[in-house]
Amino acid sequence: MAHTHHLTMRRVLRREIAGTIGLLTDEQDFTAMRRYRSFAFDDHATYLRQVEALLRTLAAQGGHTAIALFDPEEYAEFCAEHRLEPDDPGSRTRFTAELASTGATVPYDGRPLDDLVPDLIDEAVRLATWEYATTRLSHIGACASCGEDIGRAAFVRASELVVRILKASDPGRKHLVCSVSTEPEALVAVLGADDDPTGTPRLDEAEALEFTTVLALGIATGCPGGLVMRTSAPGKPDRVYGWRLRGESLEPLTAAEVFDAYCTDVVSGDLVSPESGVDYSVPPDLDDEGLTGGHAH
Repeated sequence: MAHTHHLTMRRVLRREIAGTIGLLTDEQDFTAMRRYRSFAFDDHATYLRQVEALLRTLAAQGGHTAIALFDPEEYAEFCAEHRLEPDDPGSRTRFTAELASTGATVPYDGRPLDDLVPDLIDEAVRLATWEYATTRLSHIGACASCGEDIGRAAFVRASELVVRILKASDPGRKHLVCSVSTEPEALVAVLGADDDPTGTPRLDEAEALEFTTVLALGIATGCPGGLVMRTSAPGKPDRVYGWRLRGESLEPLTAAEVFDAYCTDVVSGDLVSPESGVDYSVPPDLDDEGLTGGHAH
């Protein structure tokens, strides 16, 4: 009887253990892992089916599992840094545990992997964008004339601008995009917000941090950039407006400029068909303080 009781308690505890699975999302990464003899799979499609079956089983047992993006190159670097044998399942387990705390992950919610993988890749891109922007900001250094940390001051300024934009925006759902033309490629960050019953925007903290950091990098470096806001509310046409980043300031775009910005792919530069029932307009007034920057570095 005592033995049965202990088994029951262990099953209860097992349901409270959160796990992470490192997923090889594409054929190229899968092929790179096949060089290790301890990696048991030889077909990517079969591997994905087995992973999905395992995820369903764990979910049926009441477990919570996150999916992380497993990068073979990062894994090899991890093993070299920690002096681990890469051709060892235990090393892959350690790397996956590291991903759970520092890498991009999405929770398994019962959807097919085909639906989850794009979300995982988007999360990985978001994390990489934030890490790159943060690193760039931290290496800019201090202002030669006043000694102020330029990156920190730019982040404070960017935070002020984001707050002002959200306060001035129309009620309803908000979708704000910031693009900064850094080299070798542009950085893009997205911030979504929904109003709570009091009209205060509700934000995802991680998303807001990434967005503000990218905007701060544009301010600190003087790289060309811009912001485009889209607001949606029941019974009203969606409204789209935006600003051009000028140093530490935001310059309102005309309705025609907003139309061009919103209907052009920021990565490829290709034209995107405009949507019907969308009002392309000038942005709301952020007042003088919102439009004029602090001192220039």
